[in-house]
Amino acid sequence: MKASALLSIALGVLPGAIAVSGVSPDITYAGVQRALPDAPDGYKPTAVSCPASRPTIRSAAKLSPNETSWLKGRREKTLPAMKEFFGHVNVGDFDVVGYLDKHSGNSSNLPNVGIALSGGGYRALMNGAGAVKAFDSRSFNASTAGHLGGLLQSATYIAGLSGGSWLLGSIFINNFTTIDKLQTHKAGAVWQFGNSIIKGPDTGGIQLLDSASYYKDLAEAVDAKKKAGFETSLTDIWGRALAYQMFNATGGGISYTWSSIADTADFQDGNYPMPLVVADGRNPDELVVGSNSTVYEFNPWEFGTFDPTIFGFVPLKYLGSRFEGGLLPKNESCIAGFDSAGFVIGTSSTLFNQFLLQINTTTLPDFIKSVFNNIFSELDKSQDDIAVYDPNPFYQYNKESSPYADQTALDVVDGGEDLQNLPLHPLIQPERHVDVIFAVDSSADTTYFWPNGTSLVATYERSLNSTGIGNGTVFPAVPDQNTFVNLGLNTRPTFFGCDTSNLTGPAPLVVYIPNAPYTFHSNVSTFQLSTDDQQRDNIILNGYEVATMGNSTLDADWSSCVGCAVLSRSFERTGTTLPDICNRCFDRYCWNGTVNSTTPHNYEPSFFLADSAASASLPTVLSTIVASAVTILSFV
Repeated sequence: MKASALLSIALGVLPGAIAVSGVSPDITYAGVQRALPDAPDGYKPTAVSCPASRPTIRSAAKLSPNETSWLKGRREKTLPAMKEFFGHVNVGDFDVVGYLDKHSGNSSNLPNVGIALSGGGYRALMNGAGAVKAFDSRSFNASTAGHLGGLLQSATYIAGLSGGSWLLGSIFINNFTTIDKLQTHKAGAVWQFGNSIIKGPDTGGIQLLDSASYYKDLAEAVDAKKKAGFETSLTDIWGRALAYQMFNATGGGISYTWSSIADTADFQDGNYPMPLVVADGRNPDELVVGSNSTVYEFNPWEFGTFDPTIFGFVPLKYLGSRFEGGLLPKNESCIAGFDSAGFVIGTSSTLFNQFLLQINTTTLPDFIKSVFNNIFSELDKSQDDIAVYDPNPFYQYNKESSPYADQTALDVVDGGEDLQNLPLHPLIQPERHVDVIFAVDSSADTTYFWPNGTSLVATYERSLNSTGIGNGTVFPAVPDQNTFVNLGLNTRPTFFGCDTSNLTGPAPLVVYIPNAPYTFHSNVSTFQLSTDDQQRDNIILNGYEVATMGNSTLDADWSSCVGCAVLSRSFERTGTTLPDICNRCFDRYCWNGTVNSTTPHNYEPSFFLADSAASASLPTVLSTIVASAVTILSFV
């Protein structure tokens, strides 16, 4: 098969697809309007009245007052959620609900849960969605014996990166909706990925005309931002395109901002966890993103980093304002609308900008290619894998230590380019006191697109630089990637950091949940840009099975072991003796320090649940083979 044909398959421009969402009317979930279309002028950042207290850059030495205040309300919601969770998750004969009640007067003694969803394109979105569905008490049957429903409601933080950030965007911009509602087969459903993002939405008319209108909308939005005086990049197009697939709002939710999450009543009341989107910084004059690169986070209030390179946060709502030295000069306007929700999740996934450059290799008509190429010719940046944050909010800020202080624009890239494809960085910050992280890894580290622990290794090695970029963060020791494969640590959940006496400071217990074939070959290529409903649903179901170990069929004690992981650090703080079942769980799931670094054979796992092999079809296998070829061709 010719390279151009393979690329066409990857980009989803051949027949056999279904519609992309983004054109149905704005909808509500549970009777509550979802996130707010509060951008003043669509995609164009626009001057607005400044608040009485002009926005400034905040030091990262502490959590923001907004987060600190929000945490109090969230704690009031996680406690009853945990009690409900432990109503169906038993920890032997231990009375967990009584324990939680006993310590309810001191929230610092209670468990603090975080969830991390890795990057990996649509594979990561779908596999991560399966885990979230398993953790969500609203999912059908998720709160019965052997299941893990309620873990999501018990969590304080949930972080996403690249494909994981698309999942967060879909959930939170759509009013913290459920995976069930996102994957419904009803007309107008949000997740309809049959049409490639390159091809654009199918509105029920002639597809060629639909695509032309789609590109026209993308071009006009980005052009408006450029004409307003803001530098643009391919990520502006990519983010706008993503919004059509992830947000169920007219025109791809062009007026929805990430900061609007903080203004919604449900979030303010602490009714769901805090979403954190992760991206990387590209150092000035460097093309490669290394382990010493800055890791940024977008939370509902701020954009910034705990890293010593900047060590500061800017109010997200006023990103795009021309700060200098941490202040907004009196002669400068407050700018709003820069933090488009699509641009935020697009920033976390700039690696996929490469596919926008492949438009001329597809079978789309020449007039559509012309529209798209006209967009490219108007962009200011030749680098194709960055998101341009112009003006740089950290201009002249922390001049003594920041390599970005003299940069008028900030280059931000895909959050996985530093190999930390799991967004663990925000969750290991000492100020957040996270006890346990459920790390759902959908990375494609091996030849056949399965994870091998690379993300954990990268975060661990970065934390060892305690006087530099590590900046006091502590992460549990993990083995090398060969050991992950040789010992099967990438085939089932594994706990890291069980013995705190081996840690150099406070650090969370990490429950590593790697993507594996329980009921379906979920290892589709990172760069597969379209998937039909059946494959989508199968991958989500497989992700559910991975998170629950087949609803505890592979280990009848698995849900109890998850409960032990949640309680472990809390038990230690309160001097509570571990129940016997927790000792057995930790013997079974904690990495014990064994290493086998010999080079493993190609990792080609078979199904982990009985009779699942019968569900593997030839088209599925061919899809994986083709996707492998596409990936190689795209980057050679």
